[in-house]
Amino acid sequence: MIAILDYGSGNLRSAERAFATSGHDVVVTSDARIAYEADGLVVPGVGAFAACMTGLHTIDGAEIIRKRVSSGRSVLGICIGMQILFSHGEEHSDGAAHNGVGIWDATVSKISAPILPHMGWNTVETTQGSSLLKGIEDQSFYFVHSFAAKDSVGVHQAWTTHNERFLSVVEDGYVSATQFHPEKSGVAGLALIKNWSNSL
Repeated sequence: MIAILDYGSGNLRSAERAFATSGHDVVVTSDARIAYEADGLVVPGVGAFAACMTGLHTIDGAEIIRKRVSSGRSVLGICIGMQILFSHGEEHSDGAAHNGVGIWDATVSKISAPILPHMGWNTVETTQGSSLLKGIEDQSFYFVHSFAAKDSVGVHQAWTTHNERFLSVVEDGYVSATQFHPEKSGVAGLALIKNWSNSL
């Protein structure tokens, strides 16, 4: 079973429909036990980093994620759901860095570009050995964001350029994340979801 974590942020129903194409049972939940015990946990996210962390804390979501990672259970972060896996994020009205879940020790900061948000289709530059991007290395994916991580973390990375280079995919053992929205990325996005679900 795949659980999509409901903490008040994310395109939950579109994500539910997209992940159901993998052939797995899919549930949208804020229940800690279900989120922990599922074969795979999807952490979506739409909005600002600090607001998402506030929502995550209301369901003890950060602890659920850390507990899954420490026990070798798969987690996939999407868009802001990727960003909150980092230790700090700067997207908030006060401009200060806020604490994230802390899976990766790096800060999510504003992209230096004349046009923001970075919205629409863009390509990714990946390293060999990517499981998520297997068979779709040359495809484009759908992005909507103004902030991103720019430091190399994890075992495998993919990078995208919107005036400056930023992380668009991280694969790190049981934890994976995409800055783009696979559920909005057509055939390529569904293929990525299938690649991830096949690892469960």
